[in-house]
Amino acid sequence: MDREAFVGYVRSQGWGVVASLGDDGGPQAAFLAVAATGAGELVFDARATSRKVANLARDARVAVTVGGTDGTTLQCEGLADVPVGADRDRCAAAYAAAFPQFAASLTDEGIVLLRVAVTWARYGDFRDGRSVMTELDVTGWGPLGG
Repeated sequence: MDREAFVGYVRSQGWGVVASLGDDGGPQAAFLAVAATGAGELVFDARATSRKVANLARDARVAVTVGGTDGTTLQCEGLADVPVGADRDRCAAAYAAAFPQFAASLTDEGIVLLRVAVTWARYGDFRDGRSVMTELDVTGWGPLGG
């Protein structure tokens, strides 16, 4: 799976689980809308007061799993940040295109847009009794790579 296929897969699925580390080091997870930029970044929004925003401000490491309902999954790990300027505009456009029903939230001061620069990813296909896992080469993905 190359970057274009990765982006297409995320966009076709739309929802995922985002896991971060709580202040006690324990895992915390949330099911939410996840979009992808053309550069292969994952994008989601969250309430500024949410645990995930506090967690990612303290420790940017994050795991995201997309898909699952059709027997395929995409497991990702990376570093999250709050994009600014042109990066934020680009990420917001990708999110709004994927979820027009949530586009208005991007202008709400109580909502934070988060971006994940993917550092590791693996695609799994478990349909029809298969168990095929493929690790992706994500070298060069993200804002500097595309």
